[in-house]
Order: sequence, then C-alpha cells, then structure tokens
Amino acid sequence: TAFVLVACAFGASILSLTSSRENVIASKFAVSQRSGVSPSILSAARRCPHTRVMADMSSKSRNSIEKVNDDSLSRRGFFQGTGAAGLAGATLFANPKSARAEKLSSWERLPLPISETAVLFDIDFVDDKTGFLVGSQGTFLGSKDGGNTWKEVNLDSAIGGDEINYRWESISFKGNEGWAVGKPAVMVHTTDGGESWERIPFSSQLPGTFLKVTAINENEAEIITSAGAIYKTANGGKNWKAQVLETIDATLNRVSSSGVSGASYYSGSINSVTRDAKGQYVGVNARGNFYLTFKPGDENWMPHNRKTIRRIVTMGALGDDIKDSMWMTTRAGGIAFVKDEADLNAQEIDFIDTNINSGGYGILDVKKRANGDIWCVGGGGKIFLSRNNGKSWMQDASGDDQPANLYAVRFFGDNDELGFVLGSAGVLLRYKD
Repeated sequence: TAFVLVACAFGASILSLTSSRENVIASKFAVSQRSGVSPSILSAARRCPHTRVMADMSSKSRNSIEKVNDDSLSRRGFFQGTGAAGLAGATLFANPKSARAEKLSSWERLPLPISETAVLFDIDFVDDKTGFLVGSQGTFLGSKDGGNTWKEVNLDSAIGGDEINYRWESISFKGNEGWAVGKPAVMVHTTDGGESWERIPFSSQLPGTFLKVTAINENEAEIITSAGAIYKTANGGKNWKAQVLETIDATLNRVSSSGVSGASYYSGSINSVTRDAKGQYVGVNARGNFYLTFKPGDENWMPHNRKTIRRIVTMGALGDDIKDSMWMTTRAGGIAFVKDEADLNAQEIDFIDTNINSGGYGILDVKKRANGDIWCVGGGGKIFLSRNNGKSWMQDASGDDQPANLYAVRFFGDNDELGFVLGSAGVLLRYKD
C-alpha cells in the first residue's frame, strides 16, 4: 500500500490566529444497526453504525458524537475513590445484569426558542444560576435561573456581520471567563460571565475543524481540532502555542506498519474526544476502528487497537485521569470499562464488557453524579441509571416519547443538583431530583 507522508509539524512556536471561514460543513448521522429493519436502513447503518436511524433526522443532524462519559471499570483504587469520581466501596462489574423494568421518570423536557430540527451539543454554567447552551443552526442560548428558562444570546458584537448559521460545538467556563467554538471555524470569548462576547481571530491554516474548547485558568484555554491539533493560550486568545508536533494523519502514516489495525488506510481525523483534568485526551477515529490518546509532554498522539469486534462509538473518562477511569462504547449498545490502570504507550489496553441491554441503541454519553448514580443516554431517547456502580441498570422512561437521539448528559453544582440531557430535535431535558 502506498502512503503519502504528511510533513505537518505544528512546531512549538507561537501561532497568531487570524480569522477565516470554511466553505463546507460536513454532516452525518449517528446510526446504530439493529435486526429487523429495512434493507435501506441497514445500508445506512453500515455507512454510519453509531445509533439507530430515525425517520425524522435532517441533514443538519450531528456529524460527531461527543464524549461518552461512562463509569469506567478500573483498578480497585478508582472504585475506592479516585478524585471526585471515585466509586467508594465498589466492586468490579462482575456478572452485570441488563436493564430491568423498574419504572423511572426522572427528567422533564424544557421548552426552547429554537427550531425542532436543531441539535444541542454542549452546555456549561458560570454559577448556579447563569448557564449557556449551544448547538446547530446558530443555537446559542443563555439562562439566568439555573436552566429553568432559556433565551437567545445576542452575539452581534462578535459575529454580527456574518450571515451564517453557525454550528456551535463546544462551550466552557472557568469563573466568569468563557469560550465557545463552532463551524464554520469560529471562536468567541467572554470575561464577564457572558454579558458580552468578542470574536477571537485565528489562522486560516488551522488543521481540521474545532471540536472542543476547555477553559483552564484566567486567560488560559485549550482547543482541539478534528485533525488532532491542540493549541493553548495563556494571554486571553491573543496567541496560541501548539501542544502537538504533528497531525494524526502524519502520525498514522509514520506508524502504519506498527501493527495498529486500520492505521494503514485511515485518514487521520477524530469525531469524538474527551479531555481529563490532567490535560490528557482520548479520541475515536472517524471510522471507529481504533482510538488514540495524548498526554501533555508527548510530541504526537498514540494510536491503540480496539480489542472488540464492534466498532467504537465514543470514549471518555469519569475520573480525573483517563488511565484508570476510561470507558468505551461500541455499536449496538456495547459498553466496556478499563480493566487496570492503562499504559497509554501500549498499543492495546484491556477493557471489561458490561451489559446494559439497550435494545440495540447506541450509548452516546454517561456521567456519574456526586451521589454515585450513573446515568447514560443514547439513541432513540434511551436513558439508563445504575445505582450499584454499574452491576445492574434500570431504564428511565423520560425519553421514551422524545423523537430524538440523546447525545450528552451533564451535571452541575457542588452536589450535581443541576442535571441536563441534550439531544437532537431541539430536546433539552432537566433532571427532577
């Protein structure tokens, strides 16, 4: 097989960013294959096998499935308490039981001033009252009452001259300072809790498209793109320094003969990525046939084989360190948890499967509350809860009547008292404690 070596070193030099636009926004659906469906649906599932095809999906549905934060099967130390995400006194997921038919309905839908075809991607809060919600079709909403009601945010001062319905992918706050990124390539910044926003210019040579932004400290933030480029600013966005010396493309072409399955024909882009509290990343390639990790100080991403016949949907971490709190979801509703503390330099990492019995729907995100409850959401409005550290699961009926895929579940507050589920079809669910 012939390979074109891509010499794409980002370098450690400071990158001054200038504004640009992209001409094309690629959209794909998250589709999960299941038996008993029509040949046309099965064909679609083979092309994009992440969650079940839904009849009402539009071409503006999400083209990437963000991080699925499932409770990870890790070493005993994690279950006994690794940071805030520790599972005290837990045992490994021995003899996992599938979701049982206990009737729960813990979430309620909130009305939003957006189109019913919009997809919600991310949410974050400044404090217990002020929050922001972003998504496709230019969705950028704010709340002043803890997420009970939402209104459109006026961004005219930042992007008022643009006649573009931006697809806002990610938003992040640290105190009153916040950042948001989207497609076509756009970034905005606030230092007053979202009362006003400014646009941050960046280079037209930026590799890939924005996937995620993380507010770290005052004037400090980090962005990652679909090409695996990671940049960090320490001066409020005036300059950005590359954290990786080569794109994922260049890395895979260089190591394609090293035994990583799929690397030899894979075009290097990721559509799902998670950053932990230590600045380490885990990302899933666009095909789902293997995954990659990156830790601060490394020069490039490390590709890993998946040890499962099913393609990966998404990956993430519940704890502060992906090495001992990593999880993986696979097509048709599979979930696996890291077995021991992972060696991020190894080609293969051991995971242990557990059974949630989602009926074939893909699991797209998982979070653990401060009280130990583990929530996961997925295709077809599926919501599941485990109150025994993942040994068994209960299905929650809150999403059964929602014509949507549920992409993300988030909790906020000192005790995670604020909870939200984000989905397609303009669906936002709020947790009822």
